[in-house]
Amino acid sequence: MKHQLYSSSIALKYLLVLMLWLCTSLNAQVKNGFDLKDALIPVDQIVSGGPAKDGIPAIDQPRFVQVADADFLQPDDMVLGLTRQGLARAYPLRVLNWHEVVNDQLESEAITITYCPLCGTGVAFDRRVKGRLLSFGVSGLLYNNDVLLYDRQTSSLWSQMMAQAISGPMKGQRLTMVPVTHTTWSDWRHSHTQTQALSTDTGHRRAYDRDPYAGYESSADVMFPLSFRSAGYHPKERVLGVQIGTQTKAYPFIELSKTNGVITDTLANTMLTIRFDHLAGRATVQASDGTQWPAVVGYWFAWYSFHPDTAVFRVAASRLP
Repeated sequence: MKHQLYSSSIALKYLLVLMLWLCTSLNAQVKNGFDLKDALIPVDQIVSGGPAKDGIPAIDQPRFVQVADADFLQPDDMVLGLTRQGLARAYPLRVLNWHEVVNDQLESEAITITYCPLCGTGVAFDRRVKGRLLSFGVSGLLYNNDVLLYDRQTSSLWSQMMAQAISGPMKGQRLTMVPVTHTTWSDWRHSHTQTQALSTDTGHRRAYDRDPYAGYESSADVMFPLSFRSAGYHPKERVLGVQIGTQTKAYPFIELSKTNGVITDTLANTMLTIRFDHLAGRATVQASDGTQWPAVVGYWFAWYSFHPDTAVFRVAASRLP
């Protein structure tokens, strides 16, 4: 009788351990309500940034004002500038810091503008994937400190820097990048006099006159774990990151500032022209036909963590005047 009770006790303990393991495993596969089963990236490297799903609200019905009415913007305010379908629009970082995603429509083109304050990366994408129109929100999850978006149609998670769905029904699908220009409001409005600016009339009450990340850009600290780190530059050194196929190259602003502002380079057998303006904090890439090439401007640590094999543009001492 005692032996039976002992055996039953052992069996019960094993059952409890098994149930606990199953619960832990299931919880590890679901974060912020998103199913991460068979994700393309390590699940244990997907972390919560703090807010819940949609705790950072995307802007789905953006309103715009003309230059004369954009009095809330200062000349040195940074914006993401976009030109499509004959329209020019500026998306101020003072607004994007609080929302991170704008689902916009420019004539016949559906575009989403994304910004990750932790990585300093502003990227725009075509919202159509395989003929399906998607709208995006903020999941509250991060990978390599970078925002993970989600689409409301399938609840798939998308990496901003990878431009790819990493889990859910759309897993493996890629987004098409659209060129944006990371520059000052003064610079953008000077070259695009008819531009519109995203209004602070967003439908949400936020302190758009305050930077919630003040001091972060100058700090060497990174808030969440990274897959790869490099000591080559200050973690928050801004770089222009270019990818063609599987080849990538970073152009640190500190290196570009040593040039005359125009660099001709070749990546993946493609001739590119990099144009840099130190005062505006602007770096862009042009193809051989003069069209702007999609690229990423952001912090060095962010580019390197996703592209540890990246080539890096450096100015040799012999090239300096």
